[in-house]
Amino acid sequence: MAVLILCSTSFCCGNLGYGCVYADRRVSSAFGGKNGFLGGRNVGNFWVLRCGYMASWKKHRRKQLGFCVMNTPGEMVVVMGKLGKSLASEEVLRVLKSISDPNSAFSYFKSVAELPNVVHTTVTCNYMLEVLRAHRMVGDMVVVFEFMQKKIIIRDLNTYLSIFKVLDIRGGLRQAPIALKKMREVGFVLNAFSYNGLIHLVLQSGYLREALAVYRRMVSEGLKPSLKTYSALMVALGKRRDVETVISLLEEMESLGLRPNVYTFTICIRVLGRAGKIDEACGILKRMYEQGCGPDIISYTVLIDALCNAGRVNQAKEIFLKMKASSHKPDRVTYITLLNKFNDCGDLDTLKEFWDKMVSDGCPPDVVTFTILIDAFCKVGNMDEAFEKLNVMRKQGISPNLHTYNALICGLLRVNRVDEALELFGNLESLGIKPTTYTYILFIDYYGKSGQTGKALETFEKMQSRGFVPNIVACNASLYGLAEMGRLDEAKAIFNGLKDSGLAPDSVTYNVMMKCYSKVGQVDEAIKLLSDMLENHCEPDVININSLIDMLFKAGRVDEALGMYYRMKDMKLAPSVVTYNTLISGLGKQGRVQEAIELFESMTRFGCPPNTITFNTLLDCLCKNDEVDLALKLLFRMTKMNCRPDVLTYNTIIYGFIKENRVGIAIWVFFQMKKLLYPDYVTLCTLLPGVVKDGLVIDAFKIAQDFVYQVGIYMDRSFWGDLMGGILSEAGTDNAILFAETLVCNKICQDDSIFLPIIRILCRQKKALLALDLFTKFTRSLGVVPTVNVYNLLIDGLIGVHGTEMAWHLFEEMKNIGCSPDISTFNSLLDAHGKAGKIDKLFELYGEMICRGCKPNAITHNIVISGLVNSNNVEKAMDVYYDLVSGDFSPTPCTYGPLIDGLSKLGRLEEAQQLFEEMVDYGCKPNCAIYNILINGYGKTGDVETACELFKKMVNEGIRPDLKSYTILVDCLCLAGRVDDAMHYFEELKLTGLDPDLVSYNLMINGFGRSRRVEDALSLFDEMQSRGISPDLYTYNSLILNLGTVGMVEQAGKIYEELQLKGLEPNVFTYNALIRGYSVSGNPDHAYAVYQQMMAGGCSPNVGTFAQLPNQSVHT
Repeated sequence: MAVLILCSTSFCCGNLGYGCVYADRRVSSAFGGKNGFLGGRNVGNFWVLRCGYMASWKKHRRKQLGFCVMNTPGEMVVVMGKLGKSLASEEVLRVLKSISDPNSAFSYFKSVAELPNVVHTTVTCNYMLEVLRAHRMVGDMVVVFEFMQKKIIIRDLNTYLSIFKVLDIRGGLRQAPIALKKMREVGFVLNAFSYNGLIHLVLQSGYLREALAVYRRMVSEGLKPSLKTYSALMVALGKRRDVETVISLLEEMESLGLRPNVYTFTICIRVLGRAGKIDEACGILKRMYEQGCGPDIISYTVLIDALCNAGRVNQAKEIFLKMKASSHKPDRVTYITLLNKFNDCGDLDTLKEFWDKMVSDGCPPDVVTFTILIDAFCKVGNMDEAFEKLNVMRKQGISPNLHTYNALICGLLRVNRVDEALELFGNLESLGIKPTTYTYILFIDYYGKSGQTGKALETFEKMQSRGFVPNIVACNASLYGLAEMGRLDEAKAIFNGLKDSGLAPDSVTYNVMMKCYSKVGQVDEAIKLLSDMLENHCEPDVININSLIDMLFKAGRVDEALGMYYRMKDMKLAPSVVTYNTLISGLGKQGRVQEAIELFESMTRFGCPPNTITFNTLLDCLCKNDEVDLALKLLFRMTKMNCRPDVLTYNTIIYGFIKENRVGIAIWVFFQMKKLLYPDYVTLCTLLPGVVKDGLVIDAFKIAQDFVYQVGIYMDRSFWGDLMGGILSEAGTDNAILFAETLVCNKICQDDSIFLPIIRILCRQKKALLALDLFTKFTRSLGVVPTVNVYNLLIDGLIGVHGTEMAWHLFEEMKNIGCSPDISTFNSLLDAHGKAGKIDKLFELYGEMICRGCKPNAITHNIVISGLVNSNNVEKAMDVYYDLVSGDFSPTPCTYGPLIDGLSKLGRLEEAQQLFEEMVDYGCKPNCAIYNILINGYGKTGDVETACELFKKMVNEGIRPDLKSYTILVDCLCLAGRVDDAMHYFEELKLTGLDPDLVSYNLMINGFGRSRRVEDALSLFDEMQSRGISPDLYTYNSLILNLGTVGMVEQAGKIYEELQLKGLEPNVFTYNALIRGYSVSGNPDHAYAVYQQMMAGGCSPNVGTFAQLPNQSVHT
């Protein structure tokens, strides 16, 4: 019997059993058939025998092709197959999985590893690592890991997780920096390839900080990261706007002798460009040339994109020309980038110029470029041209896509052509285009921003009903309208429902919610959202922080706003120019000028150069805080910092000098401005009031004259009205009149807008007669043709100073000169008749109004109803009301107020209540004034319970009671003797933030006095004075009367003396109260003394006086 026994190789060392392997699978018969006399078991292509058995193959002399011998406590494994090139990793994995003993498995793993060709893969190695980990065979795991490094087998996430687990490191790849130290201690030494791979794995898991720590350890061990690793780190850092670290990595790789390639340089350009560091990005391009690493198409395109985003279009064009001159000609992507950027910044002319270049360079327009062009026309509101390009596109055989139609729909909505947008939307499917969620978003966004929140939500629901799953953009658009209107509860419902629908809020969502909380004054809730963002792994962006800073400044929480700015560094957020502008503006409004200047000076140091808005913001801060000289110096610095002053810049400085009455310098700044820019309306409205005030009327006139003749300027009535309003405010009436006369005489302004503001201010000051004289001068002497506006002001003003007859003369005059009265004219005169009780005249004028074709409005009808009530014609007023509501008249609270008041005063409270309840039926919600009328009506009849119920109903309806509401209720309760209840409402009045006035204090003091609670009355008397409210004669009379009633006559006398010291003149009620007090307390002599003092003072007694005297015969 021929038996071949092979000794093990060095790989299988130790006390090993022996076995042989034949290529022929029929060798199984040598072992006694299917688990025959030799026993053992079949596993895949293995035959497992007990230790001590041998196999004999005498009949068939086959060549032995391979072997594998492994030591086990009680068995050996014979491999039935060739170990060589044909062995597959899948077979190896099956074998490994079939072996329960880790040592046997590891022996087999090593035998396969000895083969000349690499059979093991990441999967087999990871499996072996996991088996060894389960048995904590760390040393053997090191062997496997070193084998993987040696044979360059990829180490993936599972590789490292197995190692981390055996070292008891929890937290996955996030703990890589800590794990590396422990790994080295037990023998896991990473080579450069492993480090590079690990850094990529950590980055892919989103752990940038940890990836950088791994990188630092790698470098510290003297290993050199690959260019690919540097590029990956730079890309990740660029997304975080961490420019500083990106540039430091570039310097480090060069110090290690690695030469950046075009891809690395392009990443740096992109990162710097996105961070707004344009000069540095251009510097990278220059370095590329210097180092012989010529930029490619992508490098050029990325830099052009950055320049366009920064508004440096001319420089972008220069780079484009360099690109054309190089070997890397602009391609379709370059042109699309440029066209997109010109479209974004609204530069239609440049876009069309580059469109022509694109065509001439052999890049034919396609659906993408046509869509950009159409969108550009839509953005400037030129919809006709947009649809014309759509037709051209179709004629060239290019089919518009959904993006094209979305651009058109968006353009139509932008110019408020909603019906056409809806029509186009409705036709999409017939054109073979299926709308997407974005198409619906366009309408949701439009409705939200135009205040039509109901339609926005309706569109949102329609989108869902048609099977479109709302994305976060759709939800954001819906939230926007709610936030704008401060509808917090509905906004919170959508926001809280996002997670239920599987959507995660993004930075835009949070920003909209922050705005919503800010609208309703809940700044703290807005700030809490920042923590919520971080907890939900939604990284805040600079817009979120800018919003919070702005909210905090508006809430007066300046230090917290600055604290938010300082937190940006920790969040790896670079402040934008908007951040700085917001901070400077907020500090300026708080008068913290030095801090604003320091912040401004730091901008350039931190790589964020100021723009024109920044300068204007700081200039405003300086000029409003009396630092105008510093502002002028700052103006000179603008041009040195490549920042061009605009009209607002000069207007701000002019304002500063005018504010300090330094008119001469203000005029000098104005003329400096004219060398570069045309002044605008604001310039004149800022400068001329100060010039006129300084007495330089002729200079002001010349400036105005020059401005009027300026090319392209049209002066409308509002301009002259604003200008004259400013001059009136600053220079006074006389100077304003002089300036107006000068303009009219020199034909600069020939309409009544030049003197109308003067008429208005004189009428407000109850100087309507002077206004009439001025009117006569300008219209009759200077030839200005008056309009209905000035007539209305004068008529209203004259009626207000009881010059009704003159008002009627003006009314007749305006009709005679062909100036038709309008509804305001008639309403003023109708109101005058109504208040005078001239009902016949009122209806006569009403008839004339109808004959002239002037349709009455709600105010007219309310005036008629009020006039009838005032003349005690409540029944007729009610008839007019019912006639009106039977038509198309919509009543207002001013309709119901006089009617309810009239019925209440007649004691017809049931009818008043019925009318009150009718209001809602006609779509008119009662306001505070209506409730006050009804509460007063019930209170005066002694029905204080109903009065109190009405008050509570008003509060429950969400109507905030005013001071009059509380005063009426306090009065009613005091009259009913319910002083404690009255005091409850009086205290509530103070708690609501309203300040009690003299009337409310008098009512409470009198109420306490009549209830004989004079101590409480005196306490309130002291309180009102401590609040700065001076008592009047009614207050003193009430105290004197009530003190005398309770026998505190001496105290009453002191109060009498005090009122005289205050300069008040006692009246008959004062004397009567004193006389009554002395009489009741049994001091007739004092009572007569007061009577004699009263007579000597020239105060005539009344019936009450004699009734209080102890001996009523004294008057005879």
